[in-house]
Amino acid sequence: LEAIAIIGIGVRFPGAQNPESFWHLLREGVDAITEIPPERWNVDEFYDPKPATPGKMITRCGGFLDDVGSFDAGFFGISPREAECIDPQQRLVLEVAWEALENAGIAPHTLNSSQTGVFVGIGNHDYGKLQRWQSSRLNAYDGTGRTLGVAANRQSYVLNLQGPSLVVETSCSSSLVAVHYACQSLRTKESNLCVVGGVSVMLSPVSHIIFSQAKMMAPDGRCKTFDASADGYVWGEGCGVVVLKRLSDALRDGDNILATIRGSAVNQDGRSNGLTAGNGPAQQAVIRKALDNAGVTADQISYVEAHGTGTALGDPIEVNSLKTVLMKGRQPNQTCYIGR
Repeated sequence: LEAIAIIGIGVRFPGAQNPESFWHLLREGVDAITEIPPERWNVDEFYDPKPATPGKMITRCGGFLDDVGSFDAGFFGISPREAECIDPQQRLVLEVAWEALENAGIAPHTLNSSQTGVFVGIGNHDYGKLQRWQSSRLNAYDGTGRTLGVAANRQSYVLNLQGPSLVVETSCSSSLVAVHYACQSLRTKESNLCVVGGVSVMLSPVSHIIFSQAKMMAPDGRCKTFDASADGYVWGEGCGVVVLKRLSDALRDGDNILATIRGSAVNQDGRSNGLTAGNGPAQQAVIRKALDNAGVTADQISYVEAHGTGTALGDPIEVNSLKTVLMKGRQPNQTCYIGR
């Protein structure tokens, strides 16, 4: 398979407004988890430290962006009336994708009528749920403003991009699966450039309550992955976008190549101990397939960014799957680090 180059990046994460500040956050070990801000919802109304209390969440924490309501609608040629109806997730994709293109040294207007694909991982419906209870204020813009697929379509519309434009919803893996299919689109020459990302914004306590009831949320709001004290994860929000191009084209055009994607793979667990439970053999199979597609051997891998849910069920399955596959042919001095 032809390698794919990452030539641009844009991010908007808790405590980080751009790639440079995000790198600082990682390098310095900054904890960006905070108590749920009052402008989102009243945490006292929905919090109860007793596990599985009906209608309550067990944590007061999350990773939140600042001021998700602000948006320069005019910059993107959108009227104020329409902007009010647009899910903040769509707005974030517009902003961060523009920043990613600038990071790649691409003037967005030069992509007019080009075979540029847009692939977005998204799954949160909070904005639409909130608007549903204000039926007297609904108007024609709410249809496109609340539809998840428009998170990609609006980007294509604003910049007149004529490659594929779609969203992916595979729960936790949505943005990675979006990257996988964008790479395929580039390799088949369906697209010549791809803008790919993931976005999520939390505007309602519903998800916190649901996953608290499922006993998946860490009460202290800290995900203690691979630790004996692991008791769940913490929800966060943000938007990340990368600009992808075939490596041969990126080299030809003198692009700033930040990294390359050698190969990827996608599968599903099938039947396991439960719908949300991992399946070790299936995880091993997809890792092997990704290595095969990339043309690399297991012992060449020196770092893995794990899913790491911080649960007693998920963590051991993931670590054992990685160990089973990546130990093949590995010498004692060939260390492979696992991060989260």
